Amino acid sequence: MDSNKINAQVERFKKGFPWLDIVAPATIGNGIMALDARQADEAVAYARKAETQGRCKFVPASGAASRMFKDIFKGMETPNDAVRKLADGLERFAFYRPDVFGKAPYDPQETARLLLTDAGLGYGAKPKGVLAFHRYPDEIRTALAEHFVEGQAYMRNADGSVKIVVTISPEHRDLFEAAVAEIRERYERRYGVRYDVQFTCQDKETDTLAVDMENRPFRKNDGTLLTRPAGHGALIYNLDHLEDELVSIKNIDNVCVERMQETTWYWKQVLMGKALELRDRIFGYLYAYDQLTSLRTHQADFAFIPACGMVPDDPYATEECQALCNEIEDFLRDELCIRMPEAKDCRDRAQALRAKLDRPIRVCGMVRNLGEPGGGPFIIRDRDGSTSLQILESVQINPDDPAAVQALQGATHFNPVDLVCCTRNYKGGKFKLLEHVDEEAGFISNKSFEGRDLKALELPGLWNGAMSDWNTLFVEVPIETFNPVKTVLDLLRDAHQN
Repeated sequence: MDSNKINAQVERFKKGFPWLDIVAPATIGNGIMALDARQADEAVAYARKAETQGRCKFVPASGAASRMFKDIFKGMETPNDAVRKLADGLERFAFYRPDVFGKAPYDPQETARLLLTDAGLGYGAKPKGVLAFHRYPDEIRTALAEHFVEGQAYMRNADGSVKIVVTISPEHRDLFEAAVAEIRERYERRYGVRYDVQFTCQDKETDTLAVDMENRPFRKNDGTLLTRPAGHGALIYNLDHLEDELVSIKNIDNVCVERMQETTWYWKQVLMGKALELRDRIFGYLYAYDQLTSLRTHQADFAFIPACGMVPDDPYATEECQALCNEIEDFLRDELCIRMPEAKDCRDRAQALRAKLDRPIRVCGMVRNLGEPGGGPFIIRDRDGSTSLQILESVQINPDDPAAVQALQGATHFNPVDLVCCTRNYKGGKFKLLEHVDEEAGFISNKSFEGRDLKALELPGLWNGAMSDWNTLFVEVPIETFNPVKTVLDLLRDAHQN
């Protein structure tokens, strides 16, 4: 890392990030759309018939599963409830093998050791995507395998292919390639598809500096500077490299057994349909706008027109253009919670509205908040004075601002990382996604390394600040579509048992 980058990041630690200006939590009828059965079916039908320039399933799967086994690691040294529950339920886990673990009764500490270390399965150093998640009568499936099953159900391209892009750490590539090789041909025959699987790694150039608690560059015991992966926000670079127009994003651990997947398949298509409906409506407005404003070629700068009075040669001041602007402004307000600041004249108004339309699109599933972790949906005021829908993490909300705390307490939903994105403009070109990142929406977190406390710099999150300048729609989806495996004991839940 060069000295300029080091100095800039140290200054960021000192300066911090601004708190976001929260207008209100997004709730049903005020930022979150709740669909009835007919509307949901119509969205699914739209997803199936709409044309796209390629469809892709994007699965963040970087990093080892060490956090999944945090309590098990502790219990390996000193027995705790986690390792006792692990041992008691051992034969219900898909990774149970009598040749590794032996037969009941199982010693909790020994069970933990055989699960996590190279004396047994070595799961403590492997990525979640290749761990045995689900047991079926004829096979054991990894989390990655369940994404293959999901992909064939709702993400097929017109040529029968299913494109799956998985973000991985370079040191895990061999494990992922082996996991794919084990299932690819069998699943292609079973489901009548062709899988196009690609692996992508987080660019090391996006790593950020760590500092000590006094904001000095953190040095490891060997004297070298410590840099760290900058969170999932760095994956916007990977997403930007995709050429596919319609991209579904879902975390590697958010899967369930196939008998429960139909609900997930259905609602993923609902989100896809709403994204494509939104795309086509916006494209229609942009086409109409460009047609109207290009009818006249006079390019002189017009004087200020206080009440949008008519100027014969000004395409922005025509009745037709202003009527279209009225419709666009109503659409942005009513559908996307975007309220525009007051414009100085007709041209300023029209161009500002067009700029709001001509952006990437994301439709985010929102589930009722039942205590699970996840970013929350809010309406915020942007720096340009407009409002927008955003997904915020608790660390972005000022705990000393009573209004912000009240908004946080009033939130009814959270985002389970269930998104559908449209990344092309109405002329077919690809948006430059890095131009739509809010660099002020990152955050600083506290970590430790070699037994010492440190501060880590997180880039604007992939579904937070990295997509801050996108047109956003929130849609309520059933809690049944959210089945994360944050700890190994989550695999004992019904969604992961056959």
